[in-house]
Amino acid sequence: MLQEKTETCWLYILKSESAEKYYVGVSTDPQRRLMFHNSIEKGFTSRYRPWKLVLVKEYESRKAAMQAEKTVKSWKSQKRIIQLVRGEVVL
Repeated sequence: MLQEKTETCWLYILKSESAEKYYVGVSTDPQRRLMFHNSIEKGFTSRYRPWKLVLVKEYESRKAAMQAEKTVKSWKSQKRIIQLVRGEVVL
């Protein structure tokens, strides 16, 4: 039986400093990802630079972090994301 490799992973939320936009992602190194979004990335995040980290939440595995990311993205509500960042909503 194959055992899932567990690696600490983080759910992170970025907030654009130029627009009222949020970005939700998963990474083993959120600071490196922030740098990537602010300099290299060419997609959605490139349009709303600069970004700042507003939430970082640690998970014991990539699978758990990705499940949390899926939950947050399913909300489709900026208001709820803001409540999460403020600590008013718990994952």
